[in-house]
Amino acid sequence: MTTWFISRHPGAIEWIKKQNIHIDRFVQHLDVDLIQKDDIVIGTLPVHMAAEVCEKGAKFYFLSINMNFEQRGKELTVEDLIAQGCRIVPYYVEQL
Repeated sequence: MTTWFISRHPGAIEWIKKQNIHIDRFVQHLDVDLIQKDDIVIGTLPVHMAAEVCEKGAKFYFLSINMNFEQRGKELTVEDLIAQGCRIVPYYVEQL
């Protein structure tokens, strides 16, 4: 079992490192072909990729950030993420 954190954002990487979660692999872009059954994938993936992760029998945790309009398109610091109540939320996603 491998725990993956998917992000290219320094603030998000710093935030997850402050959580009590062991991360085996930090990557900026997920190659879904590398995901195995029982892996854990944490990040903000496009919905079709999240569905592929779940289809493989891995667990998907969404990095939930309550951004306001002014923050869109800007790099958020770890302090910004904490202030916005950043958290990880488990989801099971499947294509209908």
